Amino acid sequence: MKYTDEHKYDDIINLPRHISKKHPQMSLLNRAAQFSPFAALTGHEDATQEAARLTDSFIQLDEDKKEQLDEQLQLIRKNLEQKPECEIVYFQPDSKKTGGAYVTARGRIKKIDEYSHQIIFTDGTVLPIKHIFSIRGELFQNAEYSPY
Repeated sequence: MKYTDEHKYDDIINLPRHISKKHPQMSLLNRAAQFSPFAALTGHEDATQEAARLTDSFIQLDEDKKEQLDEQLQLIRKNLEQKPECEIVYFQPDSKKTGGAYVTARGRIKKIDEYSHQIIFTDGTVLPIKHIFSIRGELFQNAEYSPY
């Protein structure tokens, strides 16, 4: 029997689909996953956004500003029993790239750790003294270096 193109599969077109006894059928979800789009650049958009994210540079303080901060820290040390409320702007280095951001922390100061050079707030926030940019608070309102 000679087949023409239009009747090429007439002998099998109405046969039932073969179901294997050895291999279980693939779920519809897994079948659909075979045809999902291929993402050749996975993570590229995240990397691009990370590169575009801006960071600030650490500002080196001049001697006058360092002296002012030192005097403020001495005043805080003298008044630690009152747990003075302060607003401290400090540099927080970025964990992924060069630079960082200037962040403001507000709260009551519990302790100044001389050994680790850190300020510890009553809420547990810990700030490295070397990254402090400015300190403000009621404690400094009458001082000559008041930032108000």
